[in-house]
Amino acid sequence: MSFEELQEIENKEFGIPRLELVKDLFVFSCYTSLSYIDVINLTADNICIGIDGELWVYYRGKKTTKPIRILLLPKAMQIIEKYKNNRKSMAQGSIFPKISNQKLNSYLKEIADVCGIKKNLTFHIARHTFATTVTLSNGIPIETVSKLLGHSRISTTQIYAKVIERKVSDDMQKLRTQFNEIENKADSEKISKTY
Repeated sequence: MSFEELQEIENKEFGIPRLELVKDLFVFSCYTSLSYIDVINLTADNICIGIDGELWVYYRGKKTTKPIRILLLPKAMQIIEKYKNNRKSMAQGSIFPKISNQKLNSYLKEIADVCGIKKNLTFHIARHTFATTVTLSNGIPIETVSKLLGHSRISTTQIYAKVIERKVSDDMQKLRTQFNEIENKADSEKISKTY
C-alpha cells in the first residue's frame, strides 16, 4: 500500500465503532509489522522500556516463536493510548478489543471502499506496508527490516525490496513518458514556427 493510501485510511474518521477499531488495528500493524494474531494477543506486559529509554513491543511471534523487539513509533503509541481505558480490552486482558480475523478482513473491505482504495485490503497488507512504505522506502536497511519482521533469512525480506524496485521502475517509466511528451510537444512547436 502506498503512503498516500495509508494516509487516506489514517485520516478517515469513522462514526461506526467497529470500523474505527478495524482501522486502528490495521494502522497499528502498518507501524509495527505485527500480524493479526500478534496484535490481538498483545498485552501491557509486551510493552517495555528499551535500552534507549523508549517504549518497545517485546514479544514472541505466534508463527515463528522468535523473540521480536519493535520500537513503538508515535502513530502506534497514539493508538495504544486511545484504547488504554477500553472496557472490553481491559476485561480481556489485552491492549485492543478482540475481533475475529474473518470479521476484521471483511470490515477492511468496507474501509477500502469508503477510502476509494481499489486494492483487496486484508490485514496481511499491513505487514507489507510496514516493510515497503514505512521502512524500506524511508531508508531503513534491509537487515533491520528483516529482523523487525522476524524473518530468519534475509532472502524472505528481499521480496519486499523487489516490490520497492518495481515501484521505482514504474515511477521512472512514468517520468520518462512525461519527458518524452514535453520533448515531442517542443519539437511540434518548433516545426509549426518554421512554416
